[in-house]
Amino acid sequence: MDSKDTFDLDPSLSNEWNESLEELLKRYGPERTKGFLRNFFGYADSLGLTDNSNILTTRYRNTISKADEPSYPGSQEVEKKIRALLRWNAVAMVIRGNKRVDGLGGHLATYASAATLLEVGFNHFFRGADNNQCGDQVFFQGHASPGIYARAYLEGRLTEGDLDCFRRETGSDLGGIRGANTISSPMSQGLSSYPHPRLMPEFWQFPTVSMGLGPLMAIHQAHINRYITQRGIKDLSDSRVWAFVGDGEMDEPESSAALGLAAREGLDNLIFVVNCNLQRLDGPVRGNGKVIQDFEQLFKGSGWNVIKVIWGGSWDQLLESDQNGLLQDKMDQTLDGQYQYYATSSGDVIRSEFFGKELTNLVSHLSDPQLARLERGGHDVTKIYAAFKKAVD
Repeated sequence: MDSKDTFDLDPSLSNEWNESLEELLKRYGPERTKGFLRNFFGYADSLGLTDNSNILTTRYRNTISKADEPSYPGSQEVEKKIRALLRWNAVAMVIRGNKRVDGLGGHLATYASAATLLEVGFNHFFRGADNNQCGDQVFFQGHASPGIYARAYLEGRLTEGDLDCFRRETGSDLGGIRGANTISSPMSQGLSSYPHPRLMPEFWQFPTVSMGLGPLMAIHQAHINRYITQRGIKDLSDSRVWAFVGDGEMDEPESSAALGLAAREGLDNLIFVVNCNLQRLDGPVRGNGKVIQDFEQLFKGSGWNVIKVIWGGSWDQLLESDQNGLLQDKMDQTLDGQYQYYATSSGDVIRSEFFGKELTNLVSHLSDPQLARLERGGHDVTKIYAAFKKAVD
């Protein structure tokens, strides 16, 4: 049976729907009819009935519905404790270094926002090069390097003395530096500011800074992997290339320069993870826009498959209860600058300003502290795992 046959099995039923739509237009006018259609298609989308393959921008919600999420294979409690340790050590390393050396620098927000993304990858998806397998190749977001060092310390691959040499050459350059309680020694290795395989050949595999170079090189790495496999030089068919990219970084010309190449060559061995924490080095990424929607349009227009992870599991029940589509409309209309504001607001502010009068009954069962804890999808391991699994399957 072809698509023509399945599209309209009952012409008389279709005519009834068309007549109903015409009646709506006559009675309520074009604006209310458009609103009805938005709600109608939004509900169809929530049931998994909408074909979004040819739509460049979908509604501001998760691509994968709760009903389609696989069960999480790890201990969420244990992994949460590990992430807390990693975030703490990453921040402590940078702050300690800056107390000893004025202007040492270091980035805090990137890893704080990307820790859950990376840990789901480390614990359940990234494969090492062993058992005669080449493993996966991971291009880490450069500004997240403090978190990678923190993880290596927890694994015993780096010492506390090594962490004391963050952004410095070696432990031998400590003469005259304030802070006599340092435990660094000439045996401590310096930790490069960003992924730097020339300075740390046993630690980093790929350089990913300056911004934009990591995404570009990841695409070409996936391309050359495919070439090597097809020419029979080495079988890399089971190797995946992961690129972790910042939303501010995506504005660099190099970040999107080869997106079309990846689609044309059918590089299904390549996965981009764009960490949308909505901020760049000097402010919001696109405070008056919706950067996730922009990226969906960019990647889909370049021929990529896109999986959006926006809302954490604490939003599931609210979205299921949103029968009239008002919550989804609010999500679609709210701009990134407002979302940044709500991320640091108290529950009473979120209740009055985001949900407002129209949605107050929807959240009447939630306390202000519960509203403040409604999490984004990038911090929900279940949502991230579902997205990663769909990407690799």
